Amino acid sequence: MRAALFHRRAPHPLEPPRRKRDGRREEFDREKILSGLRIACARRPISAERLESLIDHVEYAIRQIGRAEVSSQTIGDMVIDELRQIDEVAYIRYAIVYLGLSDLEAIRREIDTLRTQRD
Repeated sequence: MRAALFHRRAPHPLEPPRRKRDGRREEFDREKILSGLRIACARRPISAERLESLIDHVEYAIRQIGRAEVSSQTIGDMVIDELRQIDEVAYIRYAIVYLGLSDLEAIRREIDTLRTQRD
């Protein structure tokens, strides 16, 4: 039996707080994003290291923006764009929640958009 080890990084002191849609300010929560990604990537061939790398890349991009705060939508867009490049099935799973795809027609349109971008 193999044990998986996860390295938890402390928040970087330069990471700006994020502004939620309702106006609340909240610190960047790496674990919250990772939790959502793990659900979207369940039973997909994506390593824990790859998910950590995705979040590292998003954190780096946030710091490069150079603003006092970053909207949660900006962060979510970064995450979903990165995930689209890694695995299309995981992307659709994540998009259902993040984009609020509430019916099969909305999901079909997102799949069609994904196919168009791929081709």
